[in-house]
Amino acid sequence: MENHDAGHSFSPLHRSQSNSFDSFKADEHNPPAPKSQHVTVEDVADKGEVVEGGGHYFKQCSDGGWALREGETEFERYQKYKEGMGEDKWAPFSAREEWGLAEWLVKSLGQTRTNEFLKLPITRNRMQPSFHNNRSFLKKVDELPHGAAWSCKKISVQGNRTDEKGEPLHEDVELWMRNPVECIKDLIRNPLFKDQMVYTPARTYTDSAGLHRVIDDMWTADWWCDMQKKVPEGATIAPIILATDKTSLSQFRNDKMAYPVYLSIGNIAKEKQRQTSARATVLIGYLPSGKLDCFTPDERSLANYQLFHHCMSLLLQPLVAAGEDGVEMVCADSLIRPVYPILATYVADFPEQCLVACCKENCCPKCVVVADERGDLLDSPMRDPAVIKGILEKQKTGHHPAEFEEFGLRTVYALFWANLPHSNIFLAFTPDLLHQLHKGIFKDHLVKWCLDIVGKEEMDAWFKAMPDYPSLRHFKKGISTVKQWMGTEHKEMQRVFVGLLAGAVPSQVLVVARAILDFLYYAQLRVHSTESLNGLESALAIFHANKDVLQQLDIRKHFNIPKLHQLSHYVQSILLFGATDGFNSELPERLHIDFAKEAYHASNKRDYEEQMALWLQCQEAVFLCGSYLNWLLEQSQSAPTNFTCDHGYDSDSDSEMEGPDAVPVNTLPILPEQRTVHFLAKTPAYPQCLVQHLITAHGASMFLPALKLFLHNHMPHTIITPGLQDHFDIFRQVVITAPPNPLISESPRQWRVRATPEVLPGCGRKPGSSTKFDMALTSNGIQPRTLEVGQVHIIFTLPPLAYIEWFTPLREPDRSSGLHQLSCSTCRLHRNAAVIHVDKITRPCHLIPKMGQAVDRKWTSANVYESTSDFYLNTFIDLDTFCMSAID
Repeated sequence: MENHDAGHSFSPLHRSQSNSFDSFKADEHNPPAPKSQHVTVEDVADKGEVVEGGGHYFKQCSDGGWALREGETEFERYQKYKEGMGEDKWAPFSAREEWGLAEWLVKSLGQTRTNEFLKLPITRNRMQPSFHNNRSFLKKVDELPHGAAWSCKKISVQGNRTDEKGEPLHEDVELWMRNPVECIKDLIRNPLFKDQMVYTPARTYTDSAGLHRVIDDMWTADWWCDMQKKVPEGATIAPIILATDKTSLSQFRNDKMAYPVYLSIGNIAKEKQRQTSARATVLIGYLPSGKLDCFTPDERSLANYQLFHHCMSLLLQPLVAAGEDGVEMVCADSLIRPVYPILATYVADFPEQCLVACCKENCCPKCVVVADERGDLLDSPMRDPAVIKGILEKQKTGHHPAEFEEFGLRTVYALFWANLPHSNIFLAFTPDLLHQLHKGIFKDHLVKWCLDIVGKEEMDAWFKAMPDYPSLRHFKKGISTVKQWMGTEHKEMQRVFVGLLAGAVPSQVLVVARAILDFLYYAQLRVHSTESLNGLESALAIFHANKDVLQQLDIRKHFNIPKLHQLSHYVQSILLFGATDGFNSELPERLHIDFAKEAYHASNKRDYEEQMALWLQCQEAVFLCGSYLNWLLEQSQSAPTNFTCDHGYDSDSDSEMEGPDAVPVNTLPILPEQRTVHFLAKTPAYPQCLVQHLITAHGASMFLPALKLFLHNHMPHTIITPGLQDHFDIFRQVVITAPPNPLISESPRQWRVRATPEVLPGCGRKPGSSTKFDMALTSNGIQPRTLEVGQVHIIFTLPPLAYIEWFTPLREPDRSSGLHQLSCSTCRLHRNAAVIHVDKITRPCHLIPKMGQAVDRKWTSANVYESTSDFYLNTFIDLDTFCMSAID
C-alpha cells in the first residue's frame, strides 16, 4: 500500500486557521503554579491518607496531575484575542440576533436551502443580514474558531487480480483524519468540562478505614493507578478511549458506507461523555470503506484486515511520541500539565475486536482459550501483545510457528497497536452491553431457547396478558410479529421475562434464565462494589452449573458461544477500567447520527467524505462559538462586580430535570436530595366526584368503610360521617421524586403512580383507554424497611389521601425464579382495603400473575389483575427495584 498526498492538509475553512484556538499561545513566562493547585481529586493531601469528600473516601494511588505553571484555557485566549482586535463578542456577525440566525442556518438547513432562505424578499428586505448567499455566509462561519483541522491521505491498494492486459488491478482509497493529540488538547482544555475533569487516579471507599471499595469512573479503577507508575512522577495521564464501527449511510441502497473513528479521554466523567450534546467524544477520522474489488474473494477479507491496520497506524501515529515523551497541555482549570496520552480502552463489537486483535472469529480476542472450551467457566491466560507480535513476525519471515494456528491468528503484519507505548490492546477490549448481553446472550440465545421450549404462540399469549406498568412497553401482539429488533425492545422484554417464565418452564431452565438476567442487571450498574462484583461472578457460576438442562432438553448441543465466553472477562475489565456504562457501544452507534448519517445527507452523495468533513467543521465551529458565548455569560454572572453582560444566550443542559406542573404534598419545603417528595397536579382531573361514582368507576367497593376507619384513627374527635352523597376531588396520578440511587444515576429518581378509571372512546377518532390502577410499595412508618404491596384505586384530597387494596405480605422467594410470591388480601370475603396518606406511597411496583404452562386466552393486560389472585413481585421491572432486592 502506498500513500499519496501524505502532506496535503485539508482545511476547508482556510481563514479559520488563523483564528484556531491553537494560534493563541500561552504565556511562557508565567511562574510555576504552587503544588496545591495540582488536583481535582487532590483533596487527598498525603500519599496513603484516606480523605472524605462527597460521601466517599479517597486514597491517592500515586503522585500525578502536577501543574508546571499557570496558563489560559482556549476560551480565555480567544476572549483576549477578540479584545485585542477590538471585535465585538458577536463578531464576525453584526449582533446577537444575526448570530442566532447563523446558528439556526448551520444546524437546520443545508447549502441549497440556505441559499433559498437568504434570497427570500422578506430576508433581504426586512432582516437584511450581513451575508446575502450561502457563499458569503460560509465566509463568516470561516472566521469562527474550530478544533483540529482535517487532512486527507490517499492510499493505493494493489490487488491480486489482473486486467485484460495482465496488469495488476489497484484501487485508490482515502483516509480522512485529524491529529488525535490535537483533539485531546481540545478536550482536556475545554472549560465546559472543568467540573467533570480528573487529572490523577485514586481508590474510592465508602468507609474511612478503606475496607469497602467502590469503582465507577476510570480514575477509581486499577489501570490508571498501575499506569501512573510507568510515567514520570507528577505526570498527567490522558487515558484514551477509542471506538470504531462501520455504518451504512444510505437508507435504501447499502453501497454507501462510512467507517468513523471516535476518541474520548477517561479524565472526563463518564456521565458527561455519554451526553452527545456535550461533544466529549469527538470524531478523529473516517477509515476507507471501499469494496477492494481488485482482490479475489478468497483474499479480500485479509486485504481488508491489512488496510484497516495500515490506516489506523497512520491515524494514530502522533500518539506514539506523545505517549513516550508527553506533551504540555493547558487544562480546563487553566493550569499547564505534562500529559501522556495512552490508549486505555477500545470499544467495538465482537467482529471488530477480532479485526483489531488479528484473530479469527472462532477465537477469543482477549485470551487464548481453546475454541471448544469457550462454553466452560475457565480462567484462560490473556493474550500478550509482545508474544503475538513475535509470532506474527516469525510467520512473516516464513518460520510458521505452531502458535500461529493455536492462537487462531491471521497474517496481519502492520499492527497499528504494536508501537503504542504502555498499551495492551487485548486488555483494552471492554464489555459490550448492547451486542454481548442485550442483543447477544439475551435475545439471540435465552429468548430463542425458551421459545423452543414453550412455542411462539404461548410466548405471545404471555406477553399479551402482561399487566400494565408506567413506562413499560406492552407487546399487544406478542413478540413473534416484531420485525426489527432494537436495544430498546430487548430491554423491555428483560423487565418481565423471569416472571413470565415462572411456572411455565422446568425449574432448572428458570434458574438458568434468572442467572442470565442477574448477570445482565449487575453488569449495568454505574457503580460497583465487592458485593456487586461477587454478584456477577455468582450469577455466571450458577448459569454454568445449570446450563446442562438445555442439552438434556435437546435445546443446545454445545455452549461454545463467543459472546457467552466474553462474560468471563467482565469482572476483570470493571476492575481495570471502571463500570461498563462508560464503554457501552450504544454511544458510538448514537454518534453515527451526528457524525456520519446527517453529514452524509448534507452532501450531494458524490465524493461525500470531503463534504462530510466540511459540514462537520462548520458544525463544530458554531458549537464552539455557542459554548464560548455561554462561558462568557457564566463568567459575567459569577463576577464579583455589579457588571452584567447583556448576552441573552441561554445555556442548554441535558441533565437539568424540570419539575412537573404540580404542587408538593409535603407542607414543608424539603429538597428532593434530602427526602422523597410527592406531587399532585394543581387542579384535580375530576373535581367533586360522588362517592357512588368512585365505588363504581374505580372498583372501590370498600371505600366508605376504609375512609371511616381512617377518620376514626387519625381524627378521633371528628363528627364527620362520610356517605354516598359526599364529593371528593380526584387526581389521575401522584408523581414521586426521590433522591438519586448512586448505583444507577446521579439524577433524582421520578415515578408515577396512576389511579385512572376506564375512559370510553369519544366522538370521532379519539380512542378510549383501559383502567390504570397501579401497584405500589407503601411504608407503614413504623418499620421503614418493611414495605407492603397495594393497588392504588383512588387518589383524592381531604388532605391528600389514597384508597388502596392490599396484598398479603411477601412470602419467601421462589427457589427457581428468586421472586417473592403474594396474593390478594381479603377480609370476610371482601378485599382488604385502607385509606392512607399519599406520602406513605414509596414507589410503584409491578406484579406478574402466575400464568402456568398455558395462559388463559381471556386474560388481557387490562383484566389480568382481576382474573387471578396469585402473583410474583417483579424485581426486574427496573434497575432500581433490582438493586433493592439484590444489593440491599
